[in-house]
Amino acid sequence: TQVLLAAAVCTKAGKAIVSRQFVEMTRTRIEGLLAAFPKLMNTGKQHTFVETESVRYVYQPLEKLYMVLITTKNSNILEDLETLRLFSRVVRSSCCLAATPIYLAGPLQIPEYCRVLEEGEISEHCFDLIFAFDEIVALGYRENVNLAQIRTFTEMDSHEEKVFRAVRETQEREAKAEMRRKAKELQQARRDAERSGKKAPGFGGFGSSGMTSNSATIITDTLIEPEKPKVAPAPARPSGPSKALKLGARGKEVDDFVDKLKSEGENIIVPGAGKRPSEASKVLAPPVNIESVHMRIEEKISLTCGRDGGLQNMEILGMITLRVSDEKNGRIRLHVNNNDKKGVQLQTHPNVDKKLFSTESVIGLKNPDKSFPLHNDVGVLKWRLQTTDESLIPLTINCWPSESGTGCDVNIEYELQEEGLELNDVVIAIPVPSGVGAPVIGDLDGEYRHDSRRNVLEWCLPVIDVKNKTGSLEFSVSGQPSDFFPIHVSFISKSNYCDIQASLVTKVAQVDGDTPVRFSMETSLVVDKYEIL
Repeated sequence: TQVLLAAAVCTKAGKAIVSRQFVEMTRTRIEGLLAAFPKLMNTGKQHTFVETESVRYVYQPLEKLYMVLITTKNSNILEDLETLRLFSRVVRSSCCLAATPIYLAGPLQIPEYCRVLEEGEISEHCFDLIFAFDEIVALGYRENVNLAQIRTFTEMDSHEEKVFRAVRETQEREAKAEMRRKAKELQQARRDAERSGKKAPGFGGFGSSGMTSNSATIITDTLIEPEKPKVAPAPARPSGPSKALKLGARGKEVDDFVDKLKSEGENIIVPGAGKRPSEASKVLAPPVNIESVHMRIEEKISLTCGRDGGLQNMEILGMITLRVSDEKNGRIRLHVNNNDKKGVQLQTHPNVDKKLFSTESVIGLKNPDKSFPLHNDVGVLKWRLQTTDESLIPLTINCWPSESGTGCDVNIEYELQEEGLELNDVVIAIPVPSGVGAPVIGDLDGEYRHDSRRNVLEWCLPVIDVKNKTGSLEFSVSGQPSDFFPIHVSFISKSNYCDIQASLVTKVAQVDGDTPVRFSMETSLVVDKYEIL
């Protein structure tokens, strides 16, 4: 049984240029076998193989190189020689694509390429050779393929693809011919209309009502292009309403389609009306008046609760970002009022004086002579709060689905535990089963929206604060209690959860003391993840 261990192209000194192992073999072993190969050859003899105690080398010279097959000693030498000839022809055909093919006389009309093979050419086509070697041998055994089949496999030549391309080109030619015929017909119709004194028939695109001879379309043998605008002033247009296409305009057909969807119970959101509340909850509008010194106090909350109660994880990440746009206000200091009692971990920027912050709660640079970077958002202080204490949940969600004779009756309520917060654009998204229709709404605080495409019931509340810290929603729909989880909550707030505020002073000189500086501040709390599993 022929077992081919490896196929390699090497130099006369035994240096491997390309080697492909077909069995498990380390690089050190194959390099050692190839390095020993030149020493084993008997000079002056016509043999094309040499044997050792463990392997057999079958080789063929390729100009200044050798094509070497390493096999087991019990392999068939005749099959090895036939495989060697195929490998040699693959190397020549892969590395000599620019040469002129010479066709052999006889039944096997496969092109052979005659050109001097060099180490650079082998290295340049190394991946092509490896792919071709894999088509010849698989797992140490030769495949029944010839050179033509190897070329077909490596080039991934497809008869079906050629047929498809030919059919497509034919269709394109027919379409162009039909276009030219239609263009000639339209041009002839326009000429006939001009001779008879009638108005030329309109054949402009995009719903235009017609055209005159001054704005006629230029018709060529290949395509129709509108006339390019000239530099001269355009003639006055009629004052009537235009039917031309307007970017962003909504036609009557669109309005009719939207009205039809609304009549079927679909909730349609107008594109110009802004983002969905769930998307808008992560974006806050910037303040109108931004001073030369602007601070942003941003917090993101990530919370996961269980449906039966219990806080699995809550994490608050906050940061104070400073932006200075006036060079004279670059040497400033921030006074931080940390009134948090929840166990927040604070961390300052490496360039901030940590000793000054720990003793006086003042954020300033280590080098007081330097100023903050201009026109850049610089994070000067960040904090982190991670807890599993249920009393620290800002907004609790309690969902009670109970099975009934017709499906499930779901009661869901919220409670604002952090009374210092004012939550805006609150959206509580409850999944509902698909294919059961819209849920029947009972008692409701706020508004609701049923998205049948996403199978979600969205409970929308514009504001949740200390005045309406609780609310409930009741609805009935077919399904199981587990169908209404997980619940996702999104909101925005213009106040932060951790009670950390900042005021700002500037240090003009050590003698003169601190002089106040006008500044603007922006505070936000957004939801990164808020779910009840």
